[in-house]
This record gives sequence, structure tokens and C-alpha cells, in this order.
Amino acid sequence: MRKTDYAFWTFLLMTGLAGATTLLNVTQTYSATSSQNSELYKQLDLFGDVLERVRSDYVDKPDDTALIESAINGMLSSLDPHSSYMSPKNFRDMQVQTRGEFGGLGIEVTMENGVIKVVSPIDDTPAAKAGLQANDLITHLDNEAISGLTLEQAVEKMRGPVNTPITLTVVRKGKDEPFDVKVVRDVIRINPVKFSTQGDVGYVKISTFNEQTHANLVKAIESLDKQIGPNMKGVIIDLRNNPGGLLDQAIAVSDDFLEQGAIVLTKGRNNEETQRANARPGDISDGKKIVVLINGGSASASEIVAGALQDHKRATVIGTRSFGKGSVQTIIPLGANGAIRLTTARYYTPSNRSIQAKGIDPDINVAEAVPDDLKDKIAAEKPRGEASLRGHLKNPDGTDQTKDDDLGEPSGSPSFVNKDVDKDTQLQYAISFLDGKAKGPETSSATPPDAPAAKPSTDGGDKKVPVPSSDDDKKVTPN
Repeated sequence: MRKTDYAFWTFLLMTGLAGATTLLNVTQTYSATSSQNSELYKQLDLFGDVLERVRSDYVDKPDDTALIESAINGMLSSLDPHSSYMSPKNFRDMQVQTRGEFGGLGIEVTMENGVIKVVSPIDDTPAAKAGLQANDLITHLDNEAISGLTLEQAVEKMRGPVNTPITLTVVRKGKDEPFDVKVVRDVIRINPVKFSTQGDVGYVKISTFNEQTHANLVKAIESLDKQIGPNMKGVIIDLRNNPGGLLDQAIAVSDDFLEQGAIVLTKGRNNEETQRANARPGDISDGKKIVVLINGGSASASEIVAGALQDHKRATVIGTRSFGKGSVQTIIPLGANGAIRLTTARYYTPSNRSIQAKGIDPDINVAEAVPDDLKDKIAAEKPRGEASLRGHLKNPDGTDQTKDDDLGEPSGSPSFVNKDVDKDTQLQYAISFLDGKAKGPETSSATPPDAPAAKPSTDGGDKKVPVPSSDDDKKVTPN
């Protein structure tokens, strides 16, 4: 046989073997996939059977949409406490919350004895211009009684398109009869940043991380610089009872005080999903001392900021251990059907510490003093942290901190904050610390090592990814 013929038949034989092997592998893969799909379809058939039985035999005719939504939500909530389904309305509400602006009246309200009580009107808003006052009681909206509505339902009625009017029936102490107030809705912007001077110390309270947070923080620091001048001894960033918000805003706030280095790492199921947000040069405080206040109500985005500034030794963290919500939720829109909130990654501080179910421990542990008349009530309310939530994600190192050796408390710590500034133990300690009168931490916080190699994220991380709150009820609602 000639060499050319031999080579030709050898080539055909090898090609045939390769084809047979490929066919066998594809067949095996298809068989495995087909088997998995077959099992899944069986489970879907089971769901269909149960759904039909409920629709046909339940004592009252059920709402089909509600049944499906509940089934979807049940599937997601079984994963962890923060994955959930959002109906179209809930999705819109979430967008309003994270955007920080909406069409409304400009009052903070709460529910009291079946009516709406005004906590305070927001400056330069329609409600303030119309003369509404703190402690006013709103009994009717456009002549319809509020009685029977929830706080959320009442707020929904007060919000609406810009330039549309609404008539409020108001009961005010000192007035014999209820009276009507006509208010025209306007764009209301919720400022998540409030600030004041405490002698030579600047105080900044960040209540949430919405789209306005970073920009308003920069303005606050600029205003404090002008008010206090070059003798400013430092800045207190109060993150107590801040339930979280947008990831990109937490990164921006951390970056405001850092010159370089990692801010936060997010790690998903696969290594290639790891992302790292880095600080860029520039410190809006010009290197002044920073104190961060945290407590058991500081969660998620708040913990990212506290952890980043602590790891870089840029701030001294004072207060009590934070909530411990160290997971990333991605909002995935479903068109006209709302959206799902799905846990897709975990947060890590620059020194590669996982926040999940452990929280951030302060450099200086200072418990808030509780007034005598509230001690019994607060003692009866056990602090709740992430580790106490049923079905929470475990910490990757397997050491969920379910108890504190010193305090004997659940993973969360108390969230009480005294409204009287002079009696606010944690705030007063922070002021004394910056004044040089209070003792500093006995041990320094961790020095961030070189962060593990990761795929760099665009412009410092995922943009505008909502981070759900720590599930604390919000009793005061702006509208």
C-alpha cells in the first residue's frame, strides 16, 4: 500500500473515532440534561395539579393572580430572608424609595388611633407652605375618611402626579372644629443627609443610601467646613439605624474619605463573578479625623461604609455591633409583572472579612444609655440581627456570630438612640473622642492586606443595585 493511501485511510479512521466519541459525549450530556429536565417537569406537573385542585375545591373562589404571586414569593423566600417577589406596585414603590424623589405633599407622617398624624412638614414643600404643623391630625383625604386605611394606603393616596390638588381635613389642638387645607402636589426630594455643628466637631446623619446620598454628603461637609472653619477637629458620620440602600452610593460615600485601595468586594457563586470596587484619589474632609457611629440597626450599605473606613484605619468605629447583612440583592425586572429581588453575592470588606451574619464590630464598644422609663420595654424587645433570621445565609467561614461573649446578646445589638442630643451616650462619647477627652481603642482595626485578585468592576462596582433593608419597620413615612 502506498504511503498516501495509508495516510488517507488512517485519517478516515481517526476522524470516525473522533466523531463517535463526540456523538457519545453529546448523547451522554443530553441524557443527563434530559433526565434533570424530566424530574423538573414532574415537579411542575405537581404544582399544576395542586393549583388546579385549589382553584376548583377551595371553600372560597381564590384570586388566580394572588395564588401565582404567593407561589413565586414562597419559592424565593425559601432561599433566604432577602430574596422575594415584588408585585408591579411594590416594584414602583421600591424605585421611588431608592430614587429619593416623588410627587407628593412634603410631610412626614405616622398612624395614630386610626388617623394620620403629622410628624413634621419638610421645609419648602407644599405642605409647609400650606401651613401644616407637627401634631396635626389628618382625618379625611378629598372628603373620604382615612379610618380603615393602613398607613401605606393613606400615603399612596397623598402621593400622586405633580401639580394635582388634594384636600386634607385637619384636626389641630386649640381649634374647635376640623378645617380643610388644599395642597397642590409637587416634586418632593427626600434628603437622606442631615448635619449640624457640635462645637468644633461636624455631625452628619445619613439615614439611608438613595440616589441623593453622595451628593448631599459632599454639600454637608462643605457647609460644615464653612461654619466651623479650619479649627474643625473632625467629623462624625452617624449610620445608626440606617437600613441600607444603593450599593453604588455606599461605594461613593466610602470613596469620599479614602484616597486609594479596595472599598468592597462582592463574591458570587463562581470566581469569575467576583468584583472589587476601588477608591479614587480625593478626600472631601481633607484628612480630618472621622468617627463612624453604628448600632444594631446599621445594616447592609451602612456596614460596607463602616467596614471600609475601619479596615483602612480611616475612621474609628464607635457604638455596638451592626446587623450583619452581608449579601447582595440584584433587582431583576419582569416587564409588566414586577420584579424579583434575588441574592446574587456576598459582601467582603477590604481585608476580606465577610459581613454576613457577623456584622461589623466597633473599635470602641459604647452602649447607649436607656432612660429608666424605657428600660423594661427595651429589655423585652430582643435585638435581632441577621444571624437570628430564619433561613439566613451562613457566613463562609462557618462562624456565624449568634452570641456575643461579653454581652450575651443575639447577633444584633440594641438599636435605641436617645433623641436628646445631650443624653445620646454614643454621640457624646464620639464628640469627646474627637475633642481628645475620651480614650481611643485598645487594639487597632485590621490592616487590609492585598485584596485577592478579582475582575475589576466598571466605575467602582455595580451601579444602582438596591440593597434591601434589615427588615426594620419604618414607622415614619414621608409623602
